[in-house]
Amino acid sequence: MISAYLFDLDGVLVDTAEYHFKAWRRLANELGFDFTEHQNEQLKGISRMESLERILTWGNVTLTDAGKLDWATRKNGWYLEYVSRMKPADVLPGVREFLDACRAKGIKIALGSASKNARLILKNTDLLRYFDAVIDGNKTTRSKPDPEVFLLGAQELGVPPAECLVFEDAVAGIEAAHRGGMKAVGVGAPEVLMEADLIISGFKDEHLAKLHSL
Repeated sequence: MISAYLFDLDGVLVDTAEYHFKAWRRLANELGFDFTEHQNEQLKGISRMESLERILTWGNVTLTDAGKLDWATRKNGWYLEYVSRMKPADVLPGVREFLDACRAKGIKIALGSASKNARLILKNTDLLRYFDAVIDGNKTTRSKPDPEVFLLGAQELGVPPAECLVFEDAVAGIEAAHRGGMKAVGVGAPEVLMEADLIISGFKDEHLAKLHSL
């Protein structure tokens, strides 16, 4: 019996991937190199500092620990400039209706995101009221595919991991769900999320009964 849903944020409920890409690319450009949208896909679901490490490797740039922290802070500032202008209309199609249906069915809802700005985004898009628990980068110490973020979500909801269903758009997130003993729904491209237990293109036409078949 599935009694709780745990959602990733970026690319699942809202699309902030463009803002992350713009901020990271600005960082790379100011350090004297560029990186592609294809490379940006590899940053999905991982922490800010781990993303920075990968980008620096691609640009063959070496920084001190203090330098890394400074650039990560700058990137976050640029990103916050973009997301601070987000509004309810920026929620992906079908998400709000799906969350309303979850509420009507008595399903508990938690967020499981690496983003340290998750609460700001949920507040600006009027989604915060749906969540019984918010686990974000301020509460975790390990990045996906480590299952920490989802296990903490289950713990705060008071639900066993086996009764949780995770919604993810990243390979690392699908692996994290499985490592935590949870079923995983991939939201996005089947050729990328092939390890998911079920794959959907989005929430616009998804029904709870189909998900409960898991």
